[in-house]
Amino acid sequence: MTEQPAGDAAAGEGLARVALGEGVGTAFTARGGGTSRAPYDSLNLGGAVGDDPAAVHANRRRIAADLGLDPGRVAWMRQVHGADVEVITAPRVPDAEPPEADAMVTTVPGLALAVLVADCAPVLLADPVAGVVGAAHSGRPGTLAGVVPALVERMLAHGAEASRMAAAIGPAACGACYEVPEAMRAEVCAVVPEAYSTTRRGTAGLDIRAGIAAQLAAAGVPDVRIDPRCTIETPGLFSYRRDGRTGRFAGYVWLEGGRS
Repeated sequence: MTEQPAGDAAAGEGLARVALGEGVGTAFTARGGGTSRAPYDSLNLGGAVGDDPAAVHANRRRIAADLGLDPGRVAWMRQVHGADVEVITAPRVPDAEPPEADAMVTTVPGLALAVLVADCAPVLLADPVAGVVGAAHSGRPGTLAGVVPALVERMLAHGAEASRMAAAIGPAACGACYEVPEAMRAEVCAVVPEAYSTTRRGTAGLDIRAGIAAQLAAAGVPDVRIDPRCTIETPGLFSYRRDGRTGRFAGYVWLEGGRS
């Protein structure tokens, strides 16, 4: 497990890339450079937070262009803090509702998976040898429910091997900032003890990224990179806990090739 600074995105600006293997593309977006107005300013990619849909659409198209992706071949989810995994085999029909899930897997080149966050952890996984990639939204409920282990299992069912997988855990609320009631910490840590944390204020906290890293290690994933940025402490990233009504940034993963 390694902490990997985000290079030119260390202050929350621009795209942060993580190498997960040959033929695999990844990115974590930031907050600036889009078209949304306050309080979603400006590169909000979340379509269910109250922002102008036209602005969200323009922002999504802009990021797709920056990443060399066809915006019609980016898969999104209706995230519900669960552990369901959706297998994506084709682009979504225009205007169709996205699937209700918190993780996705695909083996289709050029079909990107996107996960939205604003304090929860975006988790990207890849087995480039098998040609399988996955993405998960793992906050407190999802980590407790085991959404990332469920994603690993679904990737194994599609030919991946855990020993070949690489994972990237993106920016999220850090354990020094993520304050929770004592009973909530106890509930999570009864299942994922590595998530135990105490905040800078000396109160009960959760380190979700540490918990996810432990889940990946238990699943046999040897290569785990952690973006050390805390969403609450980084103005260039969206944070629901810091700002309340706000936008969402995203993690993307895809197999290169297959653009139509």
